[in-house]
Amino acid sequence: MASKPPTGDPVQDAPRVGPAQHSAAGLPAVAHSLRVAQQQMGLRRTAQTLLKVNQKDGFDCPGCAWPEGDKRHTAEFCENGAKAVAEEATLRRVTPDFFAEHPVSDLAGRSGYWLGQQGRITQPVYLPEGADRYEAVTWERAFAIIAEELGALASPDEAVFYTSGRTSNEAAFLLQLFAREFGTNNLPDCSNMCHESSGSALTETIGVGKGSVSLEDLHHADLIIIAGQNPGTNHPRMLSALEEAKAAGAKIISVNPLPEAGLERFKNPQTPRGLLKGAPLNDLFLQIRIGGDQALFRLLNKLILETEGAVDKTFVAEHTHGYEEFAAAAAEADWDETLAATGLDRAAIEQALAMVLASQRTVVCWAMGLTQHKHSVPTIREVVNFLLLRGNIGRPGAGVCPVRGHSNVQGDRTMGIFERPAPAFLDALDKEFGITSPRHHGYDVVRAIRALRDGDAKVFLAMGGNFVAATPDTDVTEAAMRNARLTVHVSTKLNRSHAVTGARALILPTLGRTDKDVQAGGKQFVTVEDSMSKVHASRGNLTPASPHLLSEPAIVARLARAVLGPESATPWEEFEKDYATIRDRISRVVPGFENFNARVAHPGGFTLPHGPRDSRRFPTATGKANFTAAPVEFPELPEGRLLLQTLRSHDQYNTTIYGLDDRYRGIRGGRRVVLVHPDDATALGLPDGSYTDLVSEWKDGVERRAPGFRVVHYPTARGCAAAYYPETNVLVPLDSTADTSNTPASKSVVVRFEPVD
Repeated sequence: MASKPPTGDPVQDAPRVGPAQHSAAGLPAVAHSLRVAQQQMGLRRTAQTLLKVNQKDGFDCPGCAWPEGDKRHTAEFCENGAKAVAEEATLRRVTPDFFAEHPVSDLAGRSGYWLGQQGRITQPVYLPEGADRYEAVTWERAFAIIAEELGALASPDEAVFYTSGRTSNEAAFLLQLFAREFGTNNLPDCSNMCHESSGSALTETIGVGKGSVSLEDLHHADLIIIAGQNPGTNHPRMLSALEEAKAAGAKIISVNPLPEAGLERFKNPQTPRGLLKGAPLNDLFLQIRIGGDQALFRLLNKLILETEGAVDKTFVAEHTHGYEEFAAAAAEADWDETLAATGLDRAAIEQALAMVLASQRTVVCWAMGLTQHKHSVPTIREVVNFLLLRGNIGRPGAGVCPVRGHSNVQGDRTMGIFERPAPAFLDALDKEFGITSPRHHGYDVVRAIRALRDGDAKVFLAMGGNFVAATPDTDVTEAAMRNARLTVHVSTKLNRSHAVTGARALILPTLGRTDKDVQAGGKQFVTVEDSMSKVHASRGNLTPASPHLLSEPAIVARLARAVLGPESATPWEEFEKDYATIRDRISRVVPGFENFNARVAHPGGFTLPHGPRDSRRFPTATGKANFTAAPVEFPELPEGRLLLQTLRSHDQYNTTIYGLDDRYRGIRGGRRVVLVHPDDATALGLPDGSYTDLVSEWKDGVERRAPGFRVVHYPTARGCAAAYYPETNVLVPLDSTADTSNTPASKSVVVRFEPVD
């Protein structure tokens, strides 16, 4: 029997702190997964859903984008995947009566945890201008309201169409088609906040803004470096791949400011030995200072260059450009500067070098710990330099592995959700549909917030996600959203963004991954692209939460018909009836999707082409892989300040809060905690268990404050601190972004501590 949602917000004033754990998964993960699933779905529905997660005839997990192998386990999901499915397949419902009982001011005062626990939204609801409560509205009226506001704009560029990474390929393709036929490239997405730095760096250096490895490459690597990533919480199924690689003889180096339980020991719940004992994964833990990664890889590159026979000269000569300039810059790398930037000792770096030189096949994996700094793009370019030196791109068991977060964030970009589209993509789109797409660039996430703040954008539509909670500079972002004429959210459940509205607001409830999708043309499926460029089908198996729900493709198709009218020659009604017709059009617009319908019908799908991986063909401006030679950067820390990184707890996925515990770090019953090294805490007069406000410092002089955080003495890197987002997004200045990619610099925030009683 499923349980009812909480009626009141749990008190989080006194988080309990115990010892951190040194292993991940195992029986506690199984027990917690089943407990959460039972609370949300009940026993029968739990079995009905979890046995279909990530199966070839089932649905893709709405959590992370980690790929599945050809052979699937019966239980092909992790703890956080089970939580994600449970939250979507919940039996709890948010009806119009709920909105009648809870004015927007009440919702705005609730935590993200409480909002998410209320259940699935069952009908479209509308907040009229000047009203304090959402009210039920028909779909026809909802689309008419949007059409009215879009039609009143002075320019199509006053509209912003945001996309979350859970949106299917079909819905994403339709959304970008609609936006461009409407007349704008304002298509920001969650990539702008996470792996935009990866895409920028990889496109410049190897010509493709995606990873170059497969699961099989990981399994056959000699060395795997995991930098700025916590697989145990953020991508738990990755631990199984690392375990298999270790069993085949691979070595693993983790580079992170915090020790993480999942890389210390993985207790695989799929095997008896894993449940009882587990397997250590880390061979070397480099506890680096926040932002020191570029300096580390630059020094490693210098040392490789100085080692006789270490450089793959044939590969460098045949497949790369810019080697001499890079080598000259690398020769300037300085031991003292590197030790200061990284906080590492010389022996640890030399041990890492020995492991690098012993490896013939090296993979480097990374996530937000590398992508959310001012110097993120040159950092990732330096990682590419590191791999190019020894020929580790386009070789089995080697390559770049940016580990994506949301389950189709990579696919959405492939489908054209991008504010700076390639001319060739627009040419193909225009030819296929007989439209004229705008050629000027649109707004990314940060620029969209500025435009809303400044009155240059007036309508905001989000296809999924929780924009307000995911973005930086919370006070600025919320004020910007309230400045809009209309905010629209296509959602399955409540979140903070529904309580921070424009003058008018709509919530449009949609089908989830777990739901059956039946249209006029029969039962439908959608497709997604995983973190390693494999495209496959996703088919829900549950009766939808309400007969009033529409699928994402149906919402976009009906919206387009309402806005564009009969003048549009695009067959929107046909697309809604049968998604195969959408895939036919994708096959003629997007390279690599030729014969899409036939290929995706194969169980497990197909892998998209990738020139660097497949044939060492690099579609860059030079026609080769590019070495780069950027100056080394790392954050400078004023006296009496620490460098804060924002991160997830184990009980959350992105901005979705499943619970108030962080089991692996020993924290229970609250999220307003800040992790500080005991020696730094002592120097700053911060006893364990004391409370403090966090105040960020930025060159604009604006005070940004996150009040009331419990100090937790924790073995972070010296000079560094960590706290959960979205609670600390308020500390990240909107204009503090990565060069080139414009990604918010959420992993390197200078903060001071102001103790409170």
